Amino acid sequence: MMIQTNIVVAFYKPYGVLSAFTDPEGRPTLKNYIPLPDIYPVGRLDFDSEGLLLLTNDGGLIHRLTHPQHHVPKTYLVQVEGVISPEAVAALQRGVVIKGRRTRRCQVVVIPEPSLPPRERPVTPHGPTSWLRIVLFEGMKRQIRHMTAAVGYPTLRIVRIAIGPINLEGLLPGQWRFLSPLEIERLQEASRR
Repeated sequence: MMIQTNIVVAFYKPYGVLSAFTDPEGRPTLKNYIPLPDIYPVGRLDFDSEGLLLLTNDGGLIHRLTHPQHHVPKTYLVQVEGVISPEAVAALQRGVVIKGRRTRRCQVVVIPEPSLPPRERPVTPHGPTSWLRIVLFEGMKRQIRHMTAAVGYPTLRIVRIAIGPINLEGLLPGQWRFLSPLEIERLQEASRR
């Protein structure tokens, strides 16, 4: 009997790539970048978002990393239109109402413009912008975009830089790598808390 080895891949998803291996509309997918069979994305990143996407063949790990009860932190760098006010930052931290539901408390800090790889399709703001570092402990569909819009600052760019203890270090858009056994162990620990 062959023992199935669990693998986990960290992928820097570029802007304009679907978080799936197939697309009936013919858009770029994970298949264009990752030539591995039988692995699946852990959650998703929107087509117009960038950054860290984990993929694995471990269904239990996928469940633990995506289920809200496990509260695995996901860290994002977010560019918004306008100079964000301290009141808007405080509202985001407390939670805002999206589609009749209040988001969980989260961490939000205004940061200087980060050094990120340029996007294939550049952001074209209509005026000044602000950068935020947002750490979420839940994952509603298009949550960050809805949150910033709710406080009056539309999102221009989102780059996920970390899921729990795993980050984008050493990867450029379109690149992927296997996680080491120690990294997988740390990720499993984070998903069990």
